[in-house]
Amino acid sequence: MATATKPRSKGETLKMIAEKTKLPRKQVVAVFEELGNIMKKDLSKKGSGVFVVHGMMKIMVINKPATKSYEKDNPFKPGERMLVKAKPASRKIKVRPMKALKSMVG
Repeated sequence: MATATKPRSKGETLKMIAEKTKLPRKQVVAVFEELGNIMKKDLSKKGSGVFVVHGMMKIMVINKPATKSYEKDNPFKPGERMLVKAKPASRKIKVRPMKALKSMVG
């Protein structure tokens, strides 16, 4: 397996996996599609909010609550107050590398 100097395309990645595992490319595509479906279910509002690719990474949904508008000191004009707008609740994605992935990179 050659090291890539630029990011691999989806097709290249699927081709390499198919060659290494001796599976037809269609089956490799089906595996990735199903992995995406499982990830979608786990990260949805009704899911657990956590998806783990074992040994690689942990993907988590962080629920940020809504904030009210408020006044605070303007950091650019001392002595002046500024209004910070209210923000609606949101869902953020956080990806944390696991030990095996960290050791591959570092």
